[in-house]
Amino acid sequence: MKKFNIPNYYRSSFITQIKEARKITDPRKKDFLPTLLDFGSVRFFIARHFGFCYGVENAVEIAYKALEENPNKRVFLLSEMIHNPTVNLDLQSKGIHYIMDNLGNQLVDWSDISDKDIVVTPAFGTTVAIENQLKAIGILPQTYNATCPFVEKVWKKSHKLGEKDYTVVVHGKPNHEETRATFSHAQEQAPTVIVQNMAQTLLLADVILGKVDKSLFYGLFENQYSAGFDVDKDLARIGVVNQTTMLASDTRAISETLKQAIIQKFGVSHYKDYFADTSDTLCYATEDNQSATIGLLDAVGDACDFAIVVGGYNSSNTAHLVELCEQKLPTFYISDAQAIESQRVISHFDYETKKHLKTNDFIPQKAVVNIVLTSGASCPDTMVDAVLDKLLGYFPDAKSKESVLKTVLETS
Repeated sequence: MKKFNIPNYYRSSFITQIKEARKITDPRKKDFLPTLLDFGSVRFFIARHFGFCYGVENAVEIAYKALEENPNKRVFLLSEMIHNPTVNLDLQSKGIHYIMDNLGNQLVDWSDISDKDIVVTPAFGTTVAIENQLKAIGILPQTYNATCPFVEKVWKKSHKLGEKDYTVVVHGKPNHEETRATFSHAQEQAPTVIVQNMAQTLLLADVILGKVDKSLFYGLFENQYSAGFDVDKDLARIGVVNQTTMLASDTRAISETLKQAIIQKFGVSHYKDYFADTSDTLCYATEDNQSATIGLLDAVGDACDFAIVVGGYNSSNTAHLVELCEQKLPTFYISDAQAIESQRVISHFDYETKKHLKTNDFIPQKAVVNIVLTSGASCPDTMVDAVLDKLLGYFPDAKSKESVLKTVLETS
């Protein structure tokens, strides 16, 4: 796999050595058991896969390359490069400006941007309309295009579905940058509709089966379908793709629900003429992180005291890891080590209510404390390492990181 040139302050020697050791013993990435870091009075169970994925490292490399190669030019990002505040603030401190916020609201007017400026497309990609806007200014969107290759894979699959007269159903969050981009590219070739969750999927299934008056579709899915969408014609043949950071299990469940509706409508012997197999669009990195978290929880979740998940609070893939952990044990979603205020107090985020919370006495008083630790795909390893160090500071009799690392490497 390609090695990316990203700033060293995003890498952790400690965690890198652990990851490299796991790669040697599990080159096919099929072992989802966690890595145990046994410090004596505290033990950490680290997920098999976590942190920067291929697409994020690619995007970070391109963003810093754009700055390095254009010292005398203004460098813009269409919106946040990735959903990690530390990375985005660092880019801003080095001179990058944002044209839009995460919801697509304009921060810099297009009239203030010229063909002498540099514009970087973030990992989520962008819409066809914005690509055309850049071209009209005289900026080639591909020059510094950091769109994740797996997002582009979804776009290509959507185009192929359209060429075969399928309608594209996008499983994603309608306001998320990636879903907006995928919807834009998909509707260039095919009728397209977004479903956010299973509740909306069941509604769509009822529309397909005629259980809901088709006229209600346009209200139920307002702003989530392409122009000129015809319920009678456009829901006869469908294929499901997804926002790559959604839970893979949710996308599969949504796809299966719609497939069953198609089978009920057209019969099991003919459903393949009306329902496309799109399982190859799931992002392997997102799925690996989710599978590793599930594998960790299945193996040791019942024996652990709590979980900490590190990542940006607007990160979809991180929120889904939190969702998985919460099914087994108390879970704290934090953006960085500073959220751990003391041995007693942790400040964390509730992704459902979007509220910041504080929990007292989060570390239990017992002989050995067991902690699950993982992070989202846009979180640098150094931030996970900093969280580990912060927690270790509350266990003065803990073994050294050097001795624990040596044990891990010797037993791997």
